[in-house]
Amino acid sequence: MGDDNGVNGDLNANLRYQSTGDPQLDKAVDQWLTWDKNRRTRAQVEALVAAGRREDLRTRLCSRMSFGTAGLRAPMGAGFNRINDLTVIQSTQGLYSYLSRYFPEFSSRGVVVGFDTRGQEESGCSSQRLAKLAAAVMLSRDVPVHLFSTFVPTPYVPYAVKKLGAAAGVMITASHNPKEDNGYKVYWCNGAQISSPHDKGILQSIEEQLEPWSASCWEEDLVERCSLRTDPLTQINSCYMDELTSLCFHRDLNRSCPLKFVHSSFHGVGHAFVQQAFHAFGFAPPIPVPEQKDPDPNFSSVRCPNPEEGESVLELSLLLAERENACIVLATDPDADRLAVAEKCGWKVFTGNELAALLGWWMFFNWKEAHPDPADTQKVYMLATTVSSKILQAFARIEGFHYEETLPGFKWIGNRIHELSKTGNSVIFAFEESIGFLCGSMVPEKDGVSSAAVVAEMAAYLHNKQLSLNQQLYGHHVSKTSYVICNDPPTIQKIFSRIRNFDGDASYPKTCGGVRIVHIRDVTTGYDSSRPDRRSVLPVTRSSQMITFTLQNGVVATLRTSGTEPKIKYYTEYCAAPGNRSAEVLKKTLILYRSFHFNINRAGRYGPKVISRYI
Repeated sequence: MGDDNGVNGDLNANLRYQSTGDPQLDKAVDQWLTWDKNRRTRAQVEALVAAGRREDLRTRLCSRMSFGTAGLRAPMGAGFNRINDLTVIQSTQGLYSYLSRYFPEFSSRGVVVGFDTRGQEESGCSSQRLAKLAAAVMLSRDVPVHLFSTFVPTPYVPYAVKKLGAAAGVMITASHNPKEDNGYKVYWCNGAQISSPHDKGILQSIEEQLEPWSASCWEEDLVERCSLRTDPLTQINSCYMDELTSLCFHRDLNRSCPLKFVHSSFHGVGHAFVQQAFHAFGFAPPIPVPEQKDPDPNFSSVRCPNPEEGESVLELSLLLAERENACIVLATDPDADRLAVAEKCGWKVFTGNELAALLGWWMFFNWKEAHPDPADTQKVYMLATTVSSKILQAFARIEGFHYEETLPGFKWIGNRIHELSKTGNSVIFAFEESIGFLCGSMVPEKDGVSSAAVVAEMAAYLHNKQLSLNQQLYGHHVSKTSYVICNDPPTIQKIFSRIRNFDGDASYPKTCGGVRIVHIRDVTTGYDSSRPDRRSVLPVTRSSQMITFTLQNGVVATLRTSGTEPKIKYYTEYCAAPGNRSAEVLKKTLILYRSFHFNINRAGRYGPKVISRYI
């Protein structure tokens, strides 16, 4: 059936189901049922039609997904704005169309495709199946596909893209999102996640390629019989583990390390890969949490598959560590690109900012041992997202290396690493506060596998010096990060509009808790009061909300929307000069500002009380 789907005639006369009473919605339903070949997702739409659930149908069928900070991400199930067989085929057709126009040699370079362990029985949408369908679309157009034969950590896909010289990579994953979600993450030929203008160009190409090209696109088993498909698993895993040893600085010490480590893979991909990484560093393997080491798309033993949630989701790991007398707990999220760490000192779970302070120190300490000439630091960089702690900025001022900030999302860090490498510079550490770390620059993506091995070596080294991780953690930067859930986009819009028009049109708040606000940066609008031209140096991102306030007393506070979940996130940090305040005084002061005073509770009339109560 063509694109008009019978619009030029009487659409209802051709319907194979009862009408919803809304011609536009009927067209969307008919289009879905015409194109979708997955009987389970077809049945979901048919059931919604039969039940007369028009709003549900509109939500699913009358809008499409867009690229956020982590690619396409949405619940699995039927609908054009969800992750399923049809939307993955459509997305891959659009990706093919864009890449074939951009790369003259696309048909020889090919693409890399990987997947995690997610799946949903009611929609028949497993990550593995979706990855095979993405591969089938490319293979149907004679494009070579390097499809991993089993689940892999997310950083393996960008690593393979660079190692194999592929034009792009696709990873089917929703990382640490709830079990209902899945995603479609795209990497450019430089190994970094796609950013503008490629994300917009690919979305436009998707819109132009909505109807599946042929039956071949639905042939999951095409990957088993097509000679253009290769399995890069053995080669990439071997290269990755070999290259990982470049981050190992104290192998002899590691071999004799008396510390025990516990590792949880949160029912995801990480178990075998972290074990291999420990072996590459000369360690005995970490003790796995037995209830969580094997893949389970339901994440049965945790209320939430995100180790960033802290002690509440690390309970099994901490109990096992107590039984085994282990000092360090390491937890990778389901696709192993993030890492949480806890240490036995009353069990302290480190925040992303705290762990970044330690890892930044560790990477520079070892780099400096190998490069004693101070002049060499002029080519050394550390990167962080702008909502992350400024502790490395203070460290950079002392040691003389460069520190830069990017917008939130590792796609910005990855692309900046690529730009810096072209001018002979080296990024030795990068991070985002949401427990995403990159030690070295072997892959332009956060990497929980390599970070786990590096943390283990750092802990072993400090133990040999009679120090713990917590004892080594120092500085006068105290931070607090959290979020509230808001499923109503209009409410979010009104909250941020209220802030931008606080004392009249285009007037931001002037004080917070009685302290003067000295700078305001709004990357949604491109405004930065600290700049002579009032223009933000960071790229304008009108599709998301983010405002940062700098207070006269050193507190920095940012309010932003998540790019992957229905969350409003807030980040606060108190940066005081060394010797000026004790850590406890800093913490007490920060608590006063954690609520983002601004009288933002006046925005309560715009939305749920939960917003005004916690922001």
